[in-house]
Amino acid sequence: MEKIYGQIDIETIEKLADIVNGKELSEITVSDGDKTITIKGRKCMPVPMPPAPPVSAAPAAAEKPAPKNEAVNGNIVKSPIVGTFYASPSPDKAPFVKVGDKVSKGDIIMIIESMKLMNEIQSDFDGVVEQILVSDGQAVEFDQPLMIIK
Repeated sequence: MEKIYGQIDIETIEKLADIVNGKELSEITVSDGDKTITIKGRKCMPVPMPPAPPVSAAPAAAEKPAPKNEAVNGNIVKSPIVGTFYASPSPDKAPFVKVGDKVSKGDIIMIIESMKLMNEIQSDFDGVVEQILVSDGQAVEFDQPLMIIK
């Protein structure tokens, strides 16, 4: 058996080349001690991406966040994940909370759907719901303010 690159022999290199070609890999790198060998195969064809839709300034203007200089009096409940905000457990049920409702720490106050999972969000605060900052079915971002509890 012919040895090259220290402990890596021709047979091993041929097997690696077969793996690269058989699995349609772009490359594989193997190290043995201080020796390294890279075998490059046929590059996978890139998948064409559809063109991005044109960006419109109108939707961004409609979803204006509260002004930064406006002081918030109360505890802000922020979204722990990216997803869709739901105020109730299902469309035919009453919302978990409404403005003016008293909540305790640990009460379920909303659902955020993310990756087809319904995540029940609990209050971190005791108090009264002062304001709900998003509407039912609205997409929300991580750390976005959703509710104010006083």
